[in-house]
Amino acid sequence: MNTVEPIRDVGKIWDIADYLKEESERNYVMFLFGIYVGLRISDILRLQVRDVRDKKHVSIREKKTGKEKVFPINDELKPVLNRYIKGKSDYEYLFPSRQGGRPITRQMAYKVLNEAARHFGLESIGTHTLRKTFGYHFYQQTHDIATLRCILNHADISITFRYIGINQDIKDEAMRKLSFRRR
Repeated sequence: MNTVEPIRDVGKIWDIADYLKEESERNYVMFLFGIYVGLRISDILRLQVRDVRDKKHVSIREKKTGKEKVFPINDELKPVLNRYIKGKSDYEYLFPSRQGGRPITRQMAYKVLNEAARHFGLESIGTHTLRKTFGYHFYQQTHDIATLRCILNHADISITFRYIGINQDIKDEAMRKLSFRRR
């Protein structure tokens, strides 16, 4: 399995979002949902319209861990989500397949995200990139690794740092600053 990275550049995030919006509203909203809530794609794809309609918080049971997770719908995501679900039935999947009655597959989500990322020259992108992007930017904006560890449900803070790519950023920056110039 290849390691995927977060999207560190906010400009690239919005480039991808705009690109996806032109291609498909479903894919655009899926991308935004993923970067704003930090769920695994397997949990995102199982959501139905009823899970988010008129809600301030979403409550799910995580597929991987079996644990209950409750999270707020971000204020920036809420209007996008409300426009997207307007006119949809409660029983519909939030991100439906064109075949109907089912959500898109994890493989289709990967294809959508990977194609968009490649369009902007990004590599090491996959479905988990959404969750890692959430984590990376949550940490960059708050510097609250303890809360992020809880949100991502990691056993240890060191796992969270490695997961969001901060360890690599710190090592890269330190190595870039290394100098043997005469002083």
